Amino acid sequence: MTSKQERIQKLLEMQKKFIELEQKGEVTPESYWLPKEGSDLDGFKDEYTKLAMKVVDDAHDEVGSKR
Repeated sequence: MTSKQERIQKLLEMQKKFIELEQKGEVTPESYWLPKEGSDLDGFKDEYTKLAMKVVDDAHDEVGSKR
């Protein structure tokens, strides 16, 4: 099982990659919302959201709260 710290590290790596692509001019609204299969952004939104929500769930579990 992946730890919270590993998930956070993955999110940071994904953010860094996204920023690099954006600075190169490779991120457009179309490439973000409708990425071509096999592109760097293919599955990015879904994976990032899934990881981010797991980190939120982990934080709630740590303090005993619910979202």
